[in-house]
Formats: sequence, C-alpha cells, structure tokens
Amino acid sequence: MTTVETIRVGPDWLDLREGADAAARSRALVEQLRRRLPAYGPLLVHDLASGTGSMRRWLAPLLPGPQHWVLHDRDPDLLALAGGLGDPAGVTVETRLSDVTRLGRDGLAGASLVTASALLDLLTGDELAALVDACAGAGCPVLFAVSVTGRVQLLPADPLDARVAAAFDAHQRRPTPRGRLLGPDAVEAAVEGFRRLGAEVVVRPSPWRLGAAESDLASEWLTGWVDAACEQDPALISDADLYHRRRLSEAAAGALSVTVGHADLLVLP
Repeated sequence: MTTVETIRVGPDWLDLREGADAAARSRALVEQLRRRLPAYGPLLVHDLASGTGSMRRWLAPLLPGPQHWVLHDRDPDLLALAGGLGDPAGVTVETRLSDVTRLGRDGLAGASLVTASALLDLLTGDELAALVDACAGAGCPVLFAVSVTGRVQLLPADPLDARVAAAFDAHQRRPTPRGRLLGPDAVEAAVEGFRRLGAEVVVRPSPWRLGAAESDLASEWLTGWVDAACEQDPALISDADLYHRRRLSEAAAGALSVTVGHADLLVLP
C-alpha cells in the first residue's frame, strides 16, 4: 500500500496477497472493535494507504451498516482500481489522493474508525509519530492490520534461512532520504506511541501461513525476500542464487511451508 515515492507496490502483488491477508487478520479484534463503534448512524471509515481496497473488502461485511469509506493513497492507479463495486448494501466509497504521513488531525475529522493494512513497517519513526497524533486527534478506534514483525519460518529448514532473514530485516530498517524505516520495529513503536497518549492498545498475531495452496504467493514473497536480503548484504549473492532456486522448486512442488509473522493492533481511545 504505497504511501511514499520510494516504495511503490503494484496491483498484481496486492491481488496475489489479498487472500493471505484476509486469512491472517484477527477477527477477535474486530469483535472487540464492534463493541466500541457508535450504535446509531452511519460509520465514517478512513482507510489509509488503501491500495486497491482489500481492507475494505474484508472488513466492511464484518461491521454494522451503513458505512462510508474514504480510501487514501498516493498512487492514483491503485485508487482507480479501488472503487465500490461488489460492496455490501449500505456501503459507499470515495477515493482521496493523499499522503497519509501528512494527513494531520483535520484529515481524519469526524471519523468513526481509522484502518490500515500492511502500512506501519513502511514508515519512519517521525512519520509514525505524525500518524499516531492524527489518529489520536480523531478520537475514534484505530485498526492497523498485517504489520511485519520480523519473524519468518520456512519448513523444511535450511542453513541459510537465518542469514537471509537477518539481512532482510536490516533492509526493512534501512536509512532512506525520509529517515530510517521502522520495519519490524513498527508494531512496538506504534503501541508505545498510542499508549503514551493514554489509549488502550490490544495486539494480536496475524501471521501468513503459506502452504501448497498458496505456492504462487510463497514464490513471489520468497523472491522479494531474497532480493532485498542480497541488496542489503551483497556477500549473500553467491550463496543465495542456488538457495533461491532450490526454495522455488520446493514451493512449486507444494513442499515448502512458509510462516511470515505479522501483528494486528486495535487502538481504543
């Protein structure tokens, strides 16, 4: 879900991961959320870095209606794909071209709920602090889903797994012109930021569990994982080529199981 010019995510990748994201997100948190939403009147939901709208497609049927969703993203091509076709009755949608790291409190005024998926680990510390402040200013519940935590397990195990994982995590925390990315530290930083402002924060695991049925996603994820690790640690390249090909063969044969750690956060003001 693209929010900055240096990280652009294509619609094919978003489409490929949508099913795994939906399976991973915590329905227990949604049950807690429902109890804290207004009992009457339409819900105004702001979905940040919405991409093609996968969070809305998953969450809207689980919430009471009517609902009006405002989808925010910096990528006009993704927003063009995020229209309201196929939404439940009583759900309306508008799209807004915006940088969610610069929303400010006015950008979320009147919200009943703020949501985002696969966003936090793409932010710097300053960007996250600004987002926490904007959400706190809205005074409503916040649900951030599928944030990377840095925990990865591949079965069968391989001696190179840990080295690739460490290099990938370092890449997730790399310095950029905007500042150092939070990567797998984002969940803890968000929890601390909201609690510092007096909010209650509930965290639940939401891992991807990719097996034979998700071999296409596992292969695509694996390629990006290895490529990022090699970019961070070029000394890996000589060993990673054979490793990558071997892992892709296992995935294609339905013999590779991948667990990618994520977490969901529910913020209750």
